[in-house]
Amino acid sequence: MKTKISFLRLFILLGIITVAGLLYFNIGHIVSKSVGKEKVKEKPWFASYVDAILMPQFDFEDVEGNFVLSFVVASDKDNSPSWGNAYSLDEAETSLDLERRIARVRQNNGDVVISFGGLINHELAQKYTAPKALMSAYESVVVRYAVNTIDLDLENEGLTDVAAGKVRAQAIAELQKKRKKASKPLAVWMTLPVSTDGLTSDGVNAVKILLDEDVELAGVNGMTMNFGETRKPDLSMGKNAIQALKKLHAQLKKIYQDKKIFLSDKAVWAKIGATPMIGQNDLSNEIFTLADAKTLNQFAQKSGLGRLSIWSANRDRASTTSSVHTNVVSNFYSGVEQEDQAFSKILKVGFEGNLLANTTKETVSDVTEEDLIDHPKTSPYQIWSKDKTYLAETKVVWQHNVYQAKWWTRGDEPNVPLTNSDANPWVLLGPVLKGEKPVSIPVLKDGTYESWGNEKVYKAGDRVMVGSNGYVAKWWNQDETPEKAIINPNDSPWRPMTESEIMEVLKK
Repeated sequence: MKTKISFLRLFILLGIITVAGLLYFNIGHIVSKSVGKEKVKEKPWFASYVDAILMPQFDFEDVEGNFVLSFVVASDKDNSPSWGNAYSLDEAETSLDLERRIARVRQNNGDVVISFGGLINHELAQKYTAPKALMSAYESVVVRYAVNTIDLDLENEGLTDVAAGKVRAQAIAELQKKRKKASKPLAVWMTLPVSTDGLTSDGVNAVKILLDEDVELAGVNGMTMNFGETRKPDLSMGKNAIQALKKLHAQLKKIYQDKKIFLSDKAVWAKIGATPMIGQNDLSNEIFTLADAKTLNQFAQKSGLGRLSIWSANRDRASTTSSVHTNVVSNFYSGVEQEDQAFSKILKVGFEGNLLANTTKETVSDVTEEDLIDHPKTSPYQIWSKDKTYLAETKVVWQHNVYQAKWWTRGDEPNVPLTNSDANPWVLLGPVLKGEKPVSIPVLKDGTYESWGNEKVYKAGDRVMVGSNGYVAKWWNQDETPEKAIINPNDSPWRPMTESEIMEVLKK
């Protein structure tokens, strides 16, 4: 039976069809816009490293959060990607149920990073000489586990092998281009050893090699552990870690400057991560405590670090009476008194970011080269010049930071990162503060000391004046003008008085 439709009903029906059509044609735009907004919400993230092949297994899938699964290395059998040279990717699925466990993590709103390399075995680049073949090896892992972030943990020969580093850089750069073209960007982090002096020379070189091949580097993650002789015994492990990160910051900022990418301090901090070894480190006198974790987290939040991790989730578990204060490293306990996931809970505060949201960021200058120029009116101390000689304790300003000379120096740029701080004539005191004005340089009053005379004999410790400048004799001398000390301090029997010495005299 046919039913007659009224004019009102027809009008309503047409309206519904029109709205439905508009929604249909615009829903893609609406969703895309929403997703796009989500992607730019870049926030720092936390992820514990997990030794994926350690037995008995750590059930990371039952813990909320992100994880860095380690380590994918070259198999000794055929150089193909494997888990710890113990399981092929297929074997890891059947024996470790790895893919299902990763899916569980994602069901719990977490995600995983795949880490290549590590302390032992061979990182893939050490076994592949052709960039294209190496790219395919990396890609097979990225695609299989559907990851958006990878971690290159470079240690030992994996770090020092320059030829392998260049092949690696070419392969990663090509993989990133391919993924970007497919709208599946890939974030790449480097995890490198650091001392309290920052990266080693090999570490600095490894970063440069990747950037030279146009790899978009998400950041450098410093292994803030096992500091050895560089550890400051009067500082906690947490504060030693902070010293290492500050040096890493200076190094990374300079590396990018040399590539003509000028980054603000804030932008550089966002490209830095830290991974302490919780509890007992490999060195018996180095123990990273829960208090150290809090110290590091507070610094990381204040500075704006892009990432925090720990080695490892396997060890971040409740202690037993036999697992603490042993001074022996365990794969299953931290070696300090703690509850399950105690280190993770402290370090992840303020680091709840989503991995996917941090994959599309491109490293571009956020300041100009001109922004780095120092101005006398806003600099508390003299601006460094390559043509001037600076004495011990002299303070200068360079690129908005204050440095102090440890000994006389000439031509040594203050912000050049050296891997051996003992060789660096400058120490960074901190940034120029907002509103600072030039500090008046103390000057001796006329007649404080007798004027220098070329016929008089001087012995060590004698003080004289040339004009308003004061000088101290280093050894017996005669007819040696003190002013030569400015040009050639090592050979001169005189040295200029330091600012602190002048201030002491003026106080009397």
